[in-house]
This record gives sequence, C-alpha cells and structure tokens, in this order.
Amino acid sequence: MVTEIYIVYYSMYGHVEKLAEEIQKGASSVEGVEAKLWQVPETLPEEVLAKMGAPPKGNAPIITPKELAEADGLLFGFPTRFGMMAAQFKAFLDATGGLWRAQQLASKPAGIFYSTGTQGGGQETTPLTAITQLVHHGMIFVPIGYTFGAKMFDMGKIKGGSPYGAGTFAGDGSRNPSEVELEQAFHQGKYFAGIAKKLKGSS
Repeated sequence: MVTEIYIVYYSMYGHVEKLAEEIQKGASSVEGVEAKLWQVPETLPEEVLAKMGAPPKGNAPIITPKELAEADGLLFGFPTRFGMMAAQFKAFLDATGGLWRAQQLASKPAGIFYSTGTQGGGQETTPLTAITQLVHHGMIFVPIGYTFGAKMFDMGKIKGGSPYGAGTFAGDGSRNPSEVELEQAFHQGKYFAGIAKKLKGSS
C-alpha cells in the first residue's frame, strides 16, 4: 500500500523550490511512500515577472485544485508577502471551494514550509496565518515541533525554519538556502511522510 505525498508550492525566485526538492527527498526516503512535486499556477504576467528579475519556473507540473484530493498527505510551500502566504498560493486555495463543500480534504495530514526576506519577515506568522486554510478544510496540521533536534537551538548561524516547518531566508534574493535549512527540509519530508503513512495504515 503506497502512501502518496504531494508537495505543492509556489516559488518566485527558487528558494521555496529548493526546500521542496529536499522535502521530496526526505519523504521519498520512507519505505512505501511516493512523493511528487507540484507547482500552483502563476498569476503574474510574464512581462511583470521579467521586470522583477524572476527566473524561469522549474519543471514540476502545475496542479489543479481537484488533484489535491488524490493525495494521502499534503505539504504546502510558499514565500511570504507581508507576513502571510504569497497571493499566488492564496489564489490557488481560494479555488478549492468545491473540495471544501464535499469535504474531500478532511482528515488529510498537511504541513507547511516557507521563505521570508528577513529575520523579522514572517518565519512564524506565515505558517500561523496559513493554518486557517487547513482548518476550514478539516485537515490535520503536522508541525515538526523540535524533532529536528539540537540544530534548532543553534544561535551561531542565521537560519530559517521554526516548529511550524522548514524555512529559509531569501534576503535580497541572492541568498540560497543554507545546508542546515536544507537538512531541516529533508527532515520535515521524512518526518511528515512517516506520520502520513501511519495515518493511512490505521484508516
């Protein structure tokens, strides 16, 4: 019995995408789990993205709302805009009304990962405000807590992430996710997949 994990993300400059790729590796390391990457649709015109210096999108397929119902577990990733999820991801979730009416996402485990520009830019408010989306769908939020261990307490390096989920700092866009941030993303994928697998096995 295979447990299907969908890692659904929006990434403008590639930071969230890098986290998503590590999360996929972590989830796929759990026996009996298949993890797939998906992107949500872009809402900005190409000319606007070009003026913003956004690189080309990755190769992950574009997901439709109805495809969310196929997954046994969902991990959602997005950058921050003023302490909340980016509008592109919110627009995608706004289109899940049909799933909500039929409660097709109810009881599915879900996790969150994210990127912010600065240390005070929403490493906790972004996932905290995103949880409302999960609640209205009746989903089960799975945070990582402090299961990542000692590296969550290390004050010697700048690093993103929190008990809510893996995170990174983008800075002005030139900073890439650090080794520790990528390790935390791998951990989140593995940890989440293990829980999703248990939940499916008990249903």
